[in-house]
Amino acid sequence: MEKVLPQRVDGVSAPFFEGASDGVLKIQHCADCGHWQFYPRPFCTACGADDPAWEVTRGRGTVASFSIVRRGLTKAYEAPYAVALIDLAEGPRLMSNIIDCDPENITVGAAVEVAFASWSEAITLPVFRLSTEGGTL
Repeated sequence: MEKVLPQRVDGVSAPFFEGASDGVLKIQHCADCGHWQFYPRPFCTACGADDPAWEVTRGRGTVASFSIVRRGLTKAYEAPYAVALIDLAEGPRLMSNIIDCDPENITVGAAVEVAFASWSEAITLPVFRLSTEGGTL
């Protein structure tokens, strides 16, 4: 059984997935007002400007909340694993996984850094690791 994949990887979301395939976390940034936003949209949610630019982020953030999944959805999801809300240094919050650690060691406020995981031959997604630098952003 395969992992659940995004339904659409084109249009306004394409630069996000292309960046992940290249090993960079890109999110939208409005040149008019400076607002950073995620999830992708064709306009700035702060000022309404058309077509926000795609910018490479620092790839750092903090854990806002998390849940430890102890029974995987299917055999494709080896439990236990952590699903977390990550507050990026640039401001937006996104949902992802925290990898390469005992889920019991994750805490709210922990510093994380981006990594990338291949979910299929065509899809790579950003995931996060506890920061080796520690501390806050």
